[in-house]
Amino acid sequence: MATQPKAATPQAAKAQAAQQQVKYSCSGGLVAFLAANKISFVFSSYQSGKFYLIGRNPKGGLLVNERFFQKAMGIHVANKNTIYLATLAQILKFSDTLNEDQFINNIHDACYVPRVSYTTGALDAHDVGVLSNGEILFVNTKHNCLSTVSETRSFKPVWKPFFIDKIVAEDRCHLNGLAMEDGQAKYVTAVSKSNTIDGWRDRRADGGIIIDVEKNEIVLEGLSMPHSPRMYKGQLYVLNSGTGEFGRVEIGKTAADSKFHPIAFCPGFVRGVAFHGKYAFIGLSKPRYERFEGLELDARLRAADSEPWCGVQVIDLESGSVVQWFRMDGAIAELYDVGVIEGVQTPMALGFTNTDVVKLVTHEPEGKLPPTPAKKPKKK
Repeated sequence: MATQPKAATPQAAKAQAAQQQVKYSCSGGLVAFLAANKISFVFSSYQSGKFYLIGRNPKGGLLVNERFFQKAMGIHVANKNTIYLATLAQILKFSDTLNEDQFINNIHDACYVPRVSYTTGALDAHDVGVLSNGEILFVNTKHNCLSTVSETRSFKPVWKPFFIDKIVAEDRCHLNGLAMEDGQAKYVTAVSKSNTIDGWRDRRADGGIIIDVEKNEIVLEGLSMPHSPRMYKGQLYVLNSGTGEFGRVEIGKTAADSKFHPIAFCPGFVRGVAFHGKYAFIGLSKPRYERFEGLELDARLRAADSEPWCGVQVIDLESGSVVQWFRMDGAIAELYDVGVIEGVQTPMALGFTNTDVVKLVTHEPEGKLPPTPAKKPKKK
């Protein structure tokens, strides 16, 4: 395969300059952990505008591949060949362009190329998933609804919470998280049940809710800025971001009967969850205190005599302990989503800020044109 070109646009040069101010570190066992499980992981940062792919370098050590996508947000790893990413104004579908046993630079065993792009405009799209019929579903935070992509419009709204009276660009409740199960939307999270513009900001401490999408009713209240609900092995997990907690949800007959059971406290504003085996990969960010001040997370960090940090922690679901970690210090302080790629160990991606995507050209096996339809006999 061709080597990677180094020519870059001014935009990419700025991103590279910011990258020089970032220091990566990881737990001593992370590389061996990824190798033993034959996995890699990815995460997004809307702050840096980058999509990060973390794997094991066959030559030793950790491999960090990153590509610039403005306001990189929600990630959905459909399988080892397909990844979806929500960005500032697009939903992108990446496909691995390599065949089995193919490598780039004798290192990368997967190369994710953005093959399909849906232009949505700036919707503040958060979590993204794929329905059983193949349609892309995403959280349209700006318009307080779940939406699918459209061939002719920016989006098609398909569901909104019962307390939102109309589709309007006002980010009233800060709908953000999406839990999928069997190709269907199962639960969503919102910071509040506000029905006025920007109303959620006054309810950050304890206004957070989880909604059952099919029933369109609240199943849990009293959370603090919840994010990233996920169904895993029949169990609902969620991040209670305002308290720095990752936990599971016990759904009761009513919202008052439901309970949040913390599994682990993480030293940061948590967003992004992915699973592999008995482990959860959790994204952490440094809180923006001008917006998130006054949350319980502040007090818990002080009590633990700990500073918040940015990165990914791997947590044992049984013990709640951190078994591995990846950390970023410097210019990058905020992440959004996390994904795990099974069966891929050294992933990379292509973006639009340099010549890579222009120079890499591949094709499928030669095919044939469809047969010409038989002409109907003319009536006499």
